[in-house]
Amino acid sequence: MFTPSADIILLLQSFSCCFTSPAFSKMVLLVCGAILTPGRRTVASALRAVGRSSSKTFGSYHRLLSRDRWSALGASKYLWSLLLENFIPRDQAIDIVVDETLERRRGKKIEYKGWFRDAVRSTRASVVTTSGIRWLCFCVLAPVPWSIRRWALPFLTFPCQSEKTCAKRKRAHRGSAGLTIDGLIEIRKWIGTERLLRLIADGGFTNMELLHFCKSLNVTQIGRLRIDAKIYDEPDNAPNKPGPRSKKGKRQPSFKDRIASGIGLDWRTVELALNDGNLRTLQIASGVSLWHVPNFDPVRLRWVVVRPSEGGSIKEAAAFFSTDITMGDEQIVALYAERWNIEVFFEEVRACLGFETQRGWTNRTIGRTTPCLFGIFSLVVILAKRLYPTGLPCRKAAWYAKEQATFRDVLAIVREHLWEHGFAVQEINQEVENAIGSAKNADHRLIPAALIAAVREMACYAA
Repeated sequence: MFTPSADIILLLQSFSCCFTSPAFSKMVLLVCGAILTPGRRTVASALRAVGRSSSKTFGSYHRLLSRDRWSALGASKYLWSLLLENFIPRDQAIDIVVDETLERRRGKKIEYKGWFRDAVRSTRASVVTTSGIRWLCFCVLAPVPWSIRRWALPFLTFPCQSEKTCAKRKRAHRGSAGLTIDGLIEIRKWIGTERLLRLIADGGFTNMELLHFCKSLNVTQIGRLRIDAKIYDEPDNAPNKPGPRSKKGKRQPSFKDRIASGIGLDWRTVELALNDGNLRTLQIASGVSLWHVPNFDPVRLRWVVVRPSEGGSIKEAAAFFSTDITMGDEQIVALYAERWNIEVFFEEVRACLGFETQRGWTNRTIGRTTPCLFGIFSLVVILAKRLYPTGLPCRKAAWYAKEQATFRDVLAIVREHLWEHGFAVQEINQEVENAIGSAKNADHRLIPAALIAAVREMACYAA
C-alpha cells in the first residue's frame, strides 16, 4: 500500500485550508498518482499508480474534481506563497510571464471548447484552427540551482473562452487582456503594493487597457511593440498657450520608417547574455515616447529597437518596450527574452505530465483539472529544490555530457523519492536479503540489482 512520504505531505499541508480532511487525503493521493503515472493523467491512472486499483470507493476520488467544495483560486494563492518562499527573496523584484496555450479537446458536452488558431501547427503560409480550450497561464520566473536560465513556474490559470462560446453560454466575454487584469488584481491582493512586480508578455498583450491598469496597479509591463506603432513627442503645453491642454505632441516617424531611411536611430553595438547564457552581438537603439491608440490616453514608454549586428532587414528588426522609463535598454531586451521560458513549460507539461490527456468533461472538472496539472509542475520543482537545494543529479550517457538538468530529471528524482518512501523499497529489500541469506552481498536479490536500477530509471523517465 502506498503511503505518501513526509516531505510531500509537509509540502501539500500548505493547501489544507482549502479542503476538508477527507478531501485533503484524497488530494494527496491523486497528486502523488499524477506524478508517478505515465501516459494519460486520469483519476483511474493515478489510483493505479498508488496501488488503489482495488479500492471500492474510487468514485469519491472522481468527485474531488467534479463535486467536492474547494477553491482552485484559493489553492493558487497558497501555491504563489510557496513559490515566493522557496525561490524569490523579499528584496528582489517578482517577474511574471503570462501567455496562452491551447488544450486540444473534442466532445459535444464540453462547454468551454471553441475553435482557435493552433500556433504549433500553423505556419506563415497557412493557419490551422483546432477545437479545444484556450488557457491563460501566469508563471513566475524562478532561479533554480540546476539550470542557468530561470524556469517559468505556473501558479494561476484561467480558461479563456471565445466570443462565440461566451454568447452560447450567455456569459460576458473576457479576452486575454481582461483576464490578465483580473489575475493582476488578485496577485496585488495577495502581496500588497510594496513589492516590485514586472509583467512580461508578447505582442498579443500589448493592449492599451492593460497598460493603463498596470500603471494603476504599480506593475511594470515589458512587451513587444509593432514596428509601425504610432508614437508621439511629449505635448507642448506652454503656460500661456490658449485652448485645451494637449495629451500628445507631434507624431514621430515609425520604427519601420526610421530603419528604412537610416535616420532617427542612434545604433550602438552590445553583447547580451540572453536566455541560454550565450553572448549575442546585437545593435540596439532606444528612446522615450508616447504611444497612442484612439479612445485612450497616451502612455509614456521606453522603447528599444533591436536588429542583428550585421544590420539586417526591416523584417529582422524588433521593437520592445517597458512602462518603466528608467529601466536600462539591455535589461528590457534580456527580460523579454526570458518570456520564452513559458513556452518551454508548455512543451514540458505536455511531454512529461500528460497535458491534453485528461478526460473530464463537466465545467467544474475541466476548470479544476488543468490548473491542478499545471500546479503539479510547480510542486514537483519545489519538492526537488527541497530535496537537492544546491544541485541535482541528471541523466547522463557516454555520448551525451548533460550539464544542466531538465524537467525530466527533476520529475525522475521526485518519482524515485516517492517510490522509495511510499512503497518502502528499502524495507522490502532488507526482508528479501534476510530471507535468502545474502546480506553480505548487496548485489544479490531475487532480482539482480542492475536490473532493478535499469527498470527504475526507465520508469522514472517515462513520459
